[in-house]
Amino acid sequence: MQNIPILLAAPEMVLARDVRRSDSQSGPPICGKGVVLSESLIERLKAMGVQQVTVEGHPVWLEGDKTLPELLELLEKRFRKVDHEPLMNRLKEIYKAQLIRSMDGAD
Repeated sequence: MQNIPILLAAPEMVLARDVRRSDSQSGPPICGKGVVLSESLIERLKAMGVQQVTVEGHPVWLEGDKTLPELLELLEKRFRKVDHEPLMNRLKEIYKAQLIRSMDGAD
């Protein structure tokens, strides 16, 4: 999943989280998780002052973003010192699966 500025949202992207008004985060959602964005919906969200949305996958590459292989390499480096500990290896595998799922297999 990726948090992107509403200006980079495009039709066919799918919301990964509910969208709420910036002035009322505890209020009811404007759009629910799983909604497929359309051009008209994006324009309505902009008109309501929505600044960013969280979408499924990683559809937009922003400056400084790392690819999935780069993120997995960093993960391996972080866990290298505790590679002999089974619990830490399990934690690494959980985090690895989450990275792959959140990047939607993107390279």
